[in-house]
Amino acid sequence: MSGLLALLDDVAGIAKIAAASVDDVMGQAVKAGSKAAGAVIDDAAVAPKYVQGFEAKRELPIIWKIARGSIINKLVFLLPVGLLLANFAPWLIAPLLMLGGAYLCFEGAEKVAHVLGPHGDHDGGPDGSHDIGDPAHLEEQKVQGAIKTDFILSAEIMTISLAAIPQSTFWMEAATLAAVAVLITVVVYGSVALIVKLDDIGLWLARVGRLGITRGIGRGIVKAMPVLMRLLTIIGTAAMIWVGGSIIVHGLAELGWHVPEHIIHDAAVFVGQKVPESLMGAAEWITTAALDGVLGLVLGFILIPIGTKIIAPIWAGIFGKKAAADH
Repeated sequence: MSGLLALLDDVAGIAKIAAASVDDVMGQAVKAGSKAAGAVIDDAAVAPKYVQGFEAKRELPIIWKIARGSIINKLVFLLPVGLLLANFAPWLIAPLLMLGGAYLCFEGAEKVAHVLGPHGDHDGGPDGSHDIGDPAHLEEQKVQGAIKTDFILSAEIMTISLAAIPQSTFWMEAATLAAVAVLITVVVYGSVALIVKLDDIGLWLARVGRLGITRGIGRGIVKAMPVLMRLLTIIGTAAMIWVGGSIIVHGLAELGWHVPEHIIHDAAVFVGQKVPESLMGAAEWITTAALDGVLGLVLGFILIPIGTKIIAPIWAGIFGKKAAADH
């Protein structure tokens, strides 16, 4: 009997340690995830544009596909690679992030170029989002494009989060990073699902609301949604360019070239000194983001001919035949 009681006491002790470890993991995950808030907001702003142009019944399934791809990006690819690089080759992190940042600059600048450049009435609009063609094929293209962009933003989120985790054991870092991945994916794509279904919620309120004010709110939501979605498209494109430029600037500093970072910092401080003290922090942040964005846009425009005339044909030559065979 005493042996059984001792065993139960040991089990209870192990359970307490496990519970404390879970609390530690979740606490560190929340703190680490909050450090990546900027990239998380960018991710949430970018994602809604990928469901535009589809029937309402396909919106949530598309978001689920992207969310599933996002969690696979984070848990299957980025988490183990991030831990391995952080522990064995930290010098590789900055160049790899810069490569992803350059891709974000390219993608964002390409969208700006489509908007500014000439396009016909039948080319699907500035970004081709209305050129439905085969809906199933378009949906697959949109999902793959969203997952590819998510991969870059997720890499930034996971790297920032990893840097914010206190020095610990390998497994504690892995568990914390996994918790960050799940929490952020739920927050981002839960928010995206809510945003894209707001028009349905507004329509429902307008139809079944018992009070005039409720029906009025519903009609207001429905009328505001096209403006909101256009605004999110603009914000999402700007976010890609800004985050890409920011990654490049910080990456160059990590590699030893601090000139761009110092110029942007000095400009932000200069602007901050020209406004009331209560607005100084906001002014410096806006200036930094704007200059990062300008640098990202310039780099993106430089990369457009390289990406479209050189890299894209090579990529198509390597993977195009495989894709055709799969179909």
